[in-house]
Amino acid sequence: MLFDVTRSELIRIFGEDRLSTLPATAFPPSAADTEGARLLQTVGVPTEAFHLREPDEDSGLLPLVQDVVDTEDFEDAPEGAGQWPVIGWLLNAHLALDPGSGKVLAFDPDEETAQELHTDVSSLVQVALRFQRLLEEFTFSGGDDDSGEGDDEEADFERLEREVELIHQETSRVDPLPFPDDFGDGETVWSVLGEEIAMGQHFKGDSPGADSLYG
Repeated sequence: MLFDVTRSELIRIFGEDRLSTLPATAFPPSAADTEGARLLQTVGVPTEAFHLREPDEDSGLLPLVQDVVDTEDFEDAPEGAGQWPVIGWLLNAHLALDPGSGKVLAFDPDEETAQELHTDVSSLVQVALRFQRLLEEFTFSGGDDDSGEGDDEEADFERLEREVELIHQETSRVDPLPFPDDFGDGETVWSVLGEEIAMGQHFKGDSPGADSLYG
């Protein structure tokens, strides 16, 4: 695994009731014993930053890629991708685990693209952790109409943009897939989410950032 992510660390940051995991029985036999599946079973992910897919109520299994998209519409879909389990979604993309390589791919039904998003599941958990912490802990300085509030707000957004860029840079030193430097191949869903966060989006109502932004 590229990143050293542990359940104890996530519990310390978010609390146990805000982590999601998947049961071992949710994975098809081809993926059940992979490192990525085990990480999703034992460590989990923060519930708000990345949404894990619920297993089917009847079968108890995760859907396969072929169950949620028509893989024939995806010219860049790897061979056999239709049999991969869909582990969750981010923005408008379905995220699937490649049992062979351990990579996580994003299938965007609107763009009809299949894009490598993470080299392994630990990278997915790490990026979700970093963005969720930023959304919960970032504080805007505020101000009032007579004390240069506009200047304060501009400085706050510059600081927020730097925080997003720091996540980008520190992740890319270990795994270049979530935030590619060459955008000729298109941005990833994490790139888009980072841009939206830098513009002040996705802050929840009970966070310091949301309280400052929305009152």
